[in-house]
Amino acid sequence: MANVMEKSMKMEKYSLTMAWWGVCSAMFYLVVAAALAVGFGTRNAIIGMTLSVLCYGLINGVIARYAIRTGLSVAEFSKIILGKTGATLATLIFASTAVYYGIFEGSVMAVALHSYAPSISMEWAILIVVLYSTVLVLGKTLRWLDKLNGVLLPLYLLGLCVLVGVAVNEYGYSSDWLRMEPSDGASPLGWWNCFTYFMGVWVLMMYTWDYARFGKAEDSRFLSLFSFGIPFYLVAFLLNGLVGIFLAATIASGSEITEVSVVLAIVQLMGFWGLLFVWITQTRINTGNFYMAITNLHAFFARYGAGRVPHAVWAAAVGVIVYMAMHFDVFSYILRALTYQAIFIVGWVGIAMAHILTPYYERKFNAVQHVNSSELPDFNKVGVSVWSISVVLGVMLNLSDNLFLSAWSAPCAFLVAFSGYALLMRKISVSWFVK
Repeated sequence: MANVMEKSMKMEKYSLTMAWWGVCSAMFYLVVAAALAVGFGTRNAIIGMTLSVLCYGLINGVIARYAIRTGLSVAEFSKIILGKTGATLATLIFASTAVYYGIFEGSVMAVALHSYAPSISMEWAILIVVLYSTVLVLGKTLRWLDKLNGVLLPLYLLGLCVLVGVAVNEYGYSSDWLRMEPSDGASPLGWWNCFTYFMGVWVLMMYTWDYARFGKAEDSRFLSLFSFGIPFYLVAFLLNGLVGIFLAATIASGSEITEVSVVLAIVQLMGFWGLLFVWITQTRINTGNFYMAITNLHAFFARYGAGRVPHAVWAAAVGVIVYMAMHFDVFSYILRALTYQAIFIVGWVGIAMAHILTPYYERKFNAVQHVNSSELPDFNKVGVSVWSISVVLGVMLNLSDNLFLSAWSAPCAFLVAFSGYALLMRKISVSWFVK
């Protein structure tokens, strides 16, 4: 199987691990776990997080091995399963989702900076955050990010420990955080709601893909099992989640749990050191958000003749988009937009997993990956059809007033995409993938 990435671009396993593990420190993970514990009970939240750790670890282990072996990016692989025009939609969704998360995490840092130093207006705080975030991702590869996150990772883990210690010293320790339940009691199926909520961030499967392709073939086992596997999600979901639940019960004082409320509580509790901790968490995750937004925005417009535009121009474009969006009340509608985008992404992951785990494509094309636009159809009718059906079903279930059906929107989208593509691939035709 030909590898489309030059060997000179491949990274050492520990460098790639450090670059990727920058994604594990989003304040989002703390807040989501805390909100789920309040809404469904601590026990259900922990079960949901644990199942998510296993699910993410297994799926991303498969994705990492394939990305390492082929060197394909999300954009290139999407051309195979969706066609050269169909792939642009997947690339655009990936880019816009990364931009949205960049807006979220950048806003968290701006709020923290303004809260600590009110003399710095939100306007200036936003500008400062966007400028340094853009500068940090001007490099064309992940090699700079591995150095940055290699330094920040131990500081982040230390910061988590200090944060918990300071909270205990200030408020005392109580085990009540382990027994939190909603006022009307925990639902017996609350753990399922918690698990499916985490499916809303399956964009991490795409993140994994575009990072893992920089891995070397000889490091595939280590990278798939450790770097992109269960250990990563034990930190990202379970460790962060437990800390988030504890902080919500200890310092949130019953207020509504949001990224902003948690950040304000941390800054008020720890002062400058709290600001530094928030800066470390948000810088680590937002370098990844910006990098993924830039590379996929570039890939999207390359389809329309802008492939030679320098990387720095796309970095500036993402910075401008994030800067402008941070001035509006984006939170009122972006969260809803992300819910629907998640259904598109879950369907894409289902098709990707079916393509990887079934042998039909490699048998038909002798393990050669056809990604040259000149030989691809505009649309892969099988991939596009299955993806469309899975998305329509997912959206319909999500719009349902029935909470049970709504909770099944993402799982059903995945199952329909995976099973539909796998079944149709048994009758594979060359014309689906090559003109």
